[in-house]
Amino acid sequence: MSQASRFRELLHRDGMVVAPGAYDCITAKLIAQAGFDAVYMTGAGTAATFGYPDFGLVTMSEMVGNARRIAAAVDLPVIADADTGYGNELNVFRTAREYETSGVAGIHLEDQGFPKKCGHLDDKEIVPREDWLAKIRAAAAARRDRDFVIIARTDARAVAGFDEAIARANAALAAGADMVFVEAPQTIDEVAAVPRLVKGPCLLNIVYGGKTPELDLREAEAMGYKLAILPGLLLKCVVGICEEKLTELKAIHRHPAPPKEMTVREMFQRVGANEWDARRTLFRPAAHARDAAE
Repeated sequence: MSQASRFRELLHRDGMVVAPGAYDCITAKLIAQAGFDAVYMTGAGTAATFGYPDFGLVTMSEMVGNARRIAAAVDLPVIADADTGYGNELNVFRTAREYETSGVAGIHLEDQGFPKKCGHLDDKEIVPREDWLAKIRAAAAARRDRDFVIIARTDARAVAGFDEAIARANAALAAGADMVFVEAPQTIDEVAAVPRLVKGPCLLNIVYGGKTPELDLREAEAMGYKLAILPGLLLKCVVGICEEKLTELKAIHRHPAPPKEMTVREMFQRVGANEWDARRTLFRPAAHARDAAE
């Protein structure tokens, strides 16, 4: 079964899937080890690993490369940010194919102009509705696995208002999208209205300190959302703890204690040391002879 099929099975269950954001293989593995059912590859986090802000500076091939590494690192469905699709509908057709080949379960495509920016920043621009819908149709047509999930993200709330965002969301579903991502509703009433007004499954983006009010994930589930992503959770925590520990190093001139004590071995266990150690002798003649005798 493909990860896309697994993800669709999750969406068909009761309740909401929660996918914390990963920006590399370490954070993806930690999400899996924590017991979550899916991973979200954050575009902002991916850009940060290249040393850039989320301003559309990372290319399609760079984004797909990160998606491929993350998908290979975990046995969970990965949903990936595909920004604007990196061009017009022809580019989007190739983008969808490249992401599908990378092993992720689905992507989301937004209606911002290019270069885009983080959905929780000001002064965004959106493309005409039909230009975006052409991209959604292209992505839906490009997939070879019909279970590969196309998520239509609209940033229209900040530019053209809430009603236009809902209209675009429903038009995207009619154009072949499987799920809708209305970015940055600005009040709890708007958050609650999205799954009520949209005629299909909805994604909620939870950005700490962003434009959308904070709410309990159980509230979002009760509102009817099927997927919640937390793109910046681990990235912000890592940046914060790194700054704290570097400041401490300069102050005390010693290796600061980590926030969680662990041995060197325990650290490497987070990235699969036990599984790789088991392979050290697995393929030697003695191991094969012992297996045969048993």
